[in-house]
Amino acid sequence: MTRARDLGLALGGKPGPHNAITDIPGVEVGYTTLIEGASVRTGVTAILPRGRSRFDVPCSAGTFSLNGNGEMTGRAWLAETGSLTLPVLITSTHSVGQCHRGTIDWVVRERPDAAAEWLLPVVAETWDGYLNDVNAPTIRTGHAVAAIDAAASGPIAEGSVGGGTGMTCYGFKGGTGTSSRVVAHGPDSYTVGALVQANFGSRPELTVAGSHLGVALADDNPMADTSWLAPAGAGSVIVVVGTDAPLLPGQCTALARRVPLGLARTGTTGSHFSGDLFLAFSTANAGALTSHFPRPDDEPYESMRFIPWGAIDPFFEAVVQAVEEAVLNALVANEEMTGHRGHRVPALPLSRWQEGA
Repeated sequence: MTRARDLGLALGGKPGPHNAITDIPGVEVGYTTLIEGASVRTGVTAILPRGRSRFDVPCSAGTFSLNGNGEMTGRAWLAETGSLTLPVLITSTHSVGQCHRGTIDWVVRERPDAAAEWLLPVVAETWDGYLNDVNAPTIRTGHAVAAIDAAASGPIAEGSVGGGTGMTCYGFKGGTGTSSRVVAHGPDSYTVGALVQANFGSRPELTVAGSHLGVALADDNPMADTSWLAPAGAGSVIVVVGTDAPLLPGQCTALARRVPLGLARTGTTGSHFSGDLFLAFSTANAGALTSHFPRPDDEPYESMRFIPWGAIDPFFEAVVQAVEEAVLNALVANEEMTGHRGHRVPALPLSRWQEGA
């Protein structure tokens, strides 16, 4: 699988061993990819911050919305408590409900005790209606369960996989991309990783490692004919950022607020018709931020260790770098796709990219 770094781009920062969100210890990612007939180009992505075995252990977390023309369930509870449990799923716009229910089904199957009180899964979406029949009941609860079951650590696939299967980016084939950065802090070293479901941006905006290539690559852009439905730049982007650095919920929110800076490096100006929603979590401080009905053996207090606010800038930088590269990876690891109603989306022409268009 070709990735952005394979093309010799000057990208800042030090990646982890797989240059993926799964470089964070414990994080697992799984996909259900559905490509069938002429009109099914969709799927589900599952991200498990602590893996399947510890999915119910809370993580510190925060969210940010650059533009609210989209959906990410569970945000009210995250804002209230700063506590994230359960797998995080990303899918197609009209399949949020099925994935929400599927996550609950998976928890009930795996750990009925964890479903005894209440479950508020986080499910986010982007719109794949150019290549996929978005209104068809293609995705079912079992597809969400299968994505969670498939979650694994190590290197993960990118491009037209999982929830990113039918997505487009800057008028090219987009979808799923990931990247990571290693951050030194005193005597310790931490990882910041990002996973992007890229379905945003108009062709003229595309910027690669500081070079404005979109105008030079303006030819072969079927999506420029907006008589099909939407204006250029419509779509959405979901970004999940994770780290093993110890962070407060407010600091996770601050990381999520830096995601747009990484997206902007690839050229986007943030279309009104693009739902741009971001989640950041920290896998440190296991045992803190619990929220369940009172139990006799509960400790009277919980404590958290965290990076001082004055030392957080390197983590902001890592978010920006990882998000930029994750988008580029989503574009590079792709092939042309034809789907619903004969709509075609070309892949980014890598040879022209390397030649500066």
